Amino acid sequence: MRTLNPDVPDDVFADVLEQVRHFVRTAVVPRELEIMETDAIPADLRDRAAAMGLFGYALPQQWGGLGLNLIQDAELAMELGYTSLAFRSMFGTNNGIAGQVLVGFGTPEQQQRWLPGLASGEVVASFALTEPGAGSNPAGLRTTARADGAGWVIDGAKCFITNAPSANLFVVFARVHPAPESGSGIAVFLVPAETDGVSVGSKDAKMGQQGAGTADVRFAGVRVGADALVGGDAESGYRAAMTSLARGRVHIAALAVGQAQRALDESVAHAATATQGGTPIGDFQLVQAMLADQYTGVAAGRAMVRDAAHAWVTETDRRIVPSAAKLFCTEMVGKVADLAVQVHGGSGYMREVTVERIYRDVRLLRLYEGTSEIQRLIIGGGLVRAEQRKNS
Repeated sequence: MRTLNPDVPDDVFADVLEQVRHFVRTAVVPRELEIMETDAIPADLRDRAAAMGLFGYALPQQWGGLGLNLIQDAELAMELGYTSLAFRSMFGTNNGIAGQVLVGFGTPEQQQRWLPGLASGEVVASFALTEPGAGSNPAGLRTTARADGAGWVIDGAKCFITNAPSANLFVVFARVHPAPESGSGIAVFLVPAETDGVSVGSKDAKMGQQGAGTADVRFAGVRVGADALVGGDAESGYRAAMTSLARGRVHIAALAVGQAQRALDESVAHAATATQGGTPIGDFQLVQAMLADQYTGVAAGRAMVRDAAHAWVTETDRRIVPSAAKLFCTEMVGKVADLAVQVHGGSGYMREVTVERIYRDVRLLRLYEGTSEIQRLIIGGGLVRAEQRKNS
């Protein structure tokens, strides 16, 4: 598929993709157990990722990024998804839901201050939306931003915030007071991590994705200037965040395809070599059926991701198709991972076996950046509203 990006022509992108594929498979894959056991990305891998431009691959070249569009981003994500998801998580927010807010809706001053650091990896961004009562749907948001003189005072608590333990910048959702006469009343603020009143809890102990740090974040009387309000007004910041989340759904779908491909490859390799009664288990028809189901899911997911990325770049659909891709691909990878454990038998349940880690890691993909249930509401509601508009 042509990438439709004059800033990064197809031949240049092919070289980038090959370099990333080689790095992932020769440098990161051999250290997956180390990442899992230490719950951290080794410093040398982080340094190499920064040197390759991975902290800013989806940010514009004028700010030091590689300038990849979403079609290219999706292809890259399918390669990054081939290894521990914690590795991609290290720079995912810079390129995704935080970085894209600034790219699309930040003021020139906000872009100048933050985007070069995000692109180089000197700044790590963290997207602070989720609260105990507000996750995929921000309607229950309780964090507040109170207008105070020329600035704002933010109070509230967030949970499960990716990269919080290492973040330099929090992109914070808050309900503004006094509430505006129209609109959602939710704004997005740029809060440096060292600001007085910001505190980060201990790193969460999670089912999977060891190496990707998440934690609670509290904002207690955090005072920021007027220049912290994304876009300069409440509605533009909120709109930016929702747009960024929709874009990120295509990226997450692509990661799911990468993990599913890895699970399939591990399953085929095991089936071709492991034996029962002296016969390779891959000769058994029921094992072949499991491999066939895995392959079909991966192939369908890959096609759907590419279609969704193309729809986004050409602006033909930036709502329903991204949600459909995330819904299908994240559900698909769960089934493929489950089959991978089944193909491996008892060994697939052992902690240091690749498919066991994948089985745990991919479970989160159905939860963040919009649960599967939220995606179904977006898709179904969008289809009905489109039909009603046709008939009105």
